[in-house]
Amino acid sequence: MNAVTPPERMRALLAEPGFVAMPAVWDGLTAKLTHAAGFKTAFLSGSCVAASRLGGPDLDLISFAEMLNSLEMVRGAAPDLLVLADGDHGYGNPMNVQRTVRAYGRAGAAAVLIEDKITPRALTADGKPCMPRNEVRMKIRAAVEAAKDSGILVMARTDCRPTAGIEEAVARIEMYVEEGADILFLDSPKDEEEVRRAVAASQGRPHFAVLSPGAQRETPTQKRAAELGLKIGTFPTGMLSPAISSIKAGLAAIAAGESEAKNSLSPKELRESLGYGDYDEQARRFVVQR
Repeated sequence: MNAVTPPERMRALLAEPGFVAMPAVWDGLTAKLTHAAGFKTAFLSGSCVAASRLGGPDLDLISFAEMLNSLEMVRGAAPDLLVLADGDHGYGNPMNVQRTVRAYGRAGAAAVLIEDKITPRALTADGKPCMPRNEVRMKIRAAVEAAKDSGILVMARTDCRPTAGIEEAVARIEMYVEEGADILFLDSPKDEEEVRRAVAASQGRPHFAVLSPGAQRETPTQKRAAELGLKIGTFPTGMLSPAISSIKAGLAAIAAGESEAKNSLSPKELRESLGYGDYDEQARRFVVQR
């Protein structure tokens, strides 16, 4: 009997009642710790990968190959974790989108995000100009077609709310549903009413939201997000921000002549978290007896 695939497991999870909290991961360690903490699924975040790989913000500088490699790291460290992987703008035209979707599917992603912003973006960190609606339709159509190879779910995102308004954003979500997207995502809703409109436009399909605080968007709590009809919430700064804080604390401690920061794990807990014991247990099978 064939094993249940990651996309099939993701579909089953999204069909269950309740809100799905999806931590944002960027490498093997964050994926492993997320799974160990009891989470069934995670979002491979482009912004977190950019922070990790480039030491900078998410301004469309990460490439297809770098994101695919990050997905492979995440899958290798936590093979049972269901991964919704950021496919950004698909890294080009609709044919590039198909290559991205097929590659993510082969790598074991459960779902892939494709968005409508223009690339390369203008040389500024402000705003996200988006492609014309009919061009976006072709990208999502290409993604849905390519997804048939592996069964990977397609999450279609629109970033047009700040630049083109809520009416255009809702129209795009409706278009994504027409094209067969499995999960929908309105970025940067202004208020709860816009969240409700986006959920309604999704016509019963799961709607995704970014719930990390600090940006210019409606950011409900998990409880309120569920009440508004949202199904999935991710938290791009949820682990990234405390990780940066702890790294800074460790550097400050060393600069002050100390050996480690006060919030450091004990050596025993660190080794357990990294899986030294698991390695030794597996390796015993291959030790040559002399």
